[in-house]
Amino acid sequence: MLGWSDAMYHQYFGLKEPAFSIAVNPRYLYMSEQHKEALAHLLYGVTGGGFVLLTGEVGTGKTTIIRSLLEQLPEHTDLAMVFNPMAEVPEMLQMICDELGAEYDRAAPSVKKLTDTLHRYLLENHSRNRHTVLLIDEAQLLSPEALEQIRLLTNLETNTEKLLQIILVGQPELNRLLAQPRLRQLSQRITARFHLNPLSLAETRAYIGHRLQVAGLSGANNPFPDAIVRKIHSYSGGIPRRINILCERALVGLYGHNKERVDGKILSLARREVSGSSEGARHDFSGLWRWLSLALALVAVLSVALLLWQQTVDNDLETTPPSAEQRIPEKQSPDRQSPGQQLAGVGSPPQQAIVGGTQKAPGYLIRRLSDAQAQLAGYSGFDNPLTCFTSGSDAAICEVEHYDTWQQLAELNRPALLSVITPDKFHAYVLVVGLTSSQALVIDRDGTQHSVALAELGALWRGQTIYLWRRPPGYQKGASVGLGDSGPLVHWLSNAFARIDEQQRPLTDDRFNSALAARLKIFQRNSGLTVDGILGQQTILRLNERLGIDTTLMVEGDW
Repeated sequence: MLGWSDAMYHQYFGLKEPAFSIAVNPRYLYMSEQHKEALAHLLYGVTGGGFVLLTGEVGTGKTTIIRSLLEQLPEHTDLAMVFNPMAEVPEMLQMICDELGAEYDRAAPSVKKLTDTLHRYLLENHSRNRHTVLLIDEAQLLSPEALEQIRLLTNLETNTEKLLQIILVGQPELNRLLAQPRLRQLSQRITARFHLNPLSLAETRAYIGHRLQVAGLSGANNPFPDAIVRKIHSYSGGIPRRINILCERALVGLYGHNKERVDGKILSLARREVSGSSEGARHDFSGLWRWLSLALALVAVLSVALLLWQQTVDNDLETTPPSAEQRIPEKQSPDRQSPGQQLAGVGSPPQQAIVGGTQKAPGYLIRRLSDAQAQLAGYSGFDNPLTCFTSGSDAAICEVEHYDTWQQLAELNRPALLSVITPDKFHAYVLVVGLTSSQALVIDRDGTQHSVALAELGALWRGQTIYLWRRPPGYQKGASVGLGDSGPLVHWLSNAFARIDEQQRPLTDDRFNSALAARLKIFQRNSGLTVDGILGQQTILRLNERLGIDTTLMVEGDW
């Protein structure tokens, strides 16, 4: 295939131009849902959103999105783009000044002088009602010192707004860089984060069709059958740049072999050329060997586990069983259920829980539900010790959920009461206020903290979970607001984002406008929520966390 003219193959298919060139061309940008949201992130940053972060693997389309951004910049925006982030701090500041056309002392360009120059320029630009945006590509190459200097640039502001909006674009390593403790101040100022993922199979199919259509080929003449598209997606991992290279080589192969549809042989040859080896012609036997190796390893692990289990059983048979007095608990008289117990859906526990065949319960168990509720309310910061457990509350909402995993409790990220059942079938409660990958921090009836292994606690917990959260003004249980709505809940949402984004003025007063909807979608995407632009309970919970309104779980290192 290498002997054929790559520059002429597109004419063979009736294309106006090569459809899969890797050169950046905004006309060929395939706007999947995530790409649309990525572009919305950048546009939000340009129009006053503060720090914005866009990350993605090599070849996922970050640069193409940047070029699309340039085509949609508002007329009153000045953009400085830095493409050499490996420069030292003074050189980087010089590049920014050069990009903006800000004059500085080139004989002695110290960091302070350059920063002062930028401050004067930004003030003058603001006086002309112009926005200034700094975009840094390949930002994962920045040194921690350069990132800290960039953070300091965001301190340049008037009484009402930031003078400089900054967009950081980079590979996934940028997230790890920003996670360093010394850069936590910068990380906290990022108002919107977006990560570009590889394309799905359906998106890969649409992406190939889109590029062919832009290049002038109708869908009926698509030379890539569905089975071939599935292989292209598998080989490329859904990375657009890899898709382009594979598709281009496949079309060149069709041209060279005088064929009209890509088949397995053509694609294997294209893959071999791309990889520079015979890998593409191996029919994926390597994948079969990988699965076989995993299966053999699994068999080995199971064999060892079975042997250890058998040894444990043998040891247990040699151990004297407990006496009858040790196994039989004292009879208990259950208390009458309170309204809070009816909410939790469980009965009162006995006065003494029996755990593990002994008469001494772990010290962290809370036996009475009313005591557990009082501890939860107090720890969560509510003045009324029983708050919404006993009567309606203007501030608190009580929730009872069923969770199956510790991951779900970690995602809830709130102190919670776990209803547990001991091996001897007694009810008790555990107040969890912190989680790690292996331990839970719990508080007993007297307020004493205990660190408990998740394996120990998980054997008792049956999933029932009680937690509290604060309702915003105007919120009624199950309510939601969206585009076009108005009222106190919309006012609360707009002011919440003004606080998060460190803006003096909210996006709206009390009318849910398009700007507020766009900001809400960005927040939902970053929080792993359904991106629908509607404010409901789950979004409020995440906003309460971000704003510090609700008490959250303690993390490892704090206890």
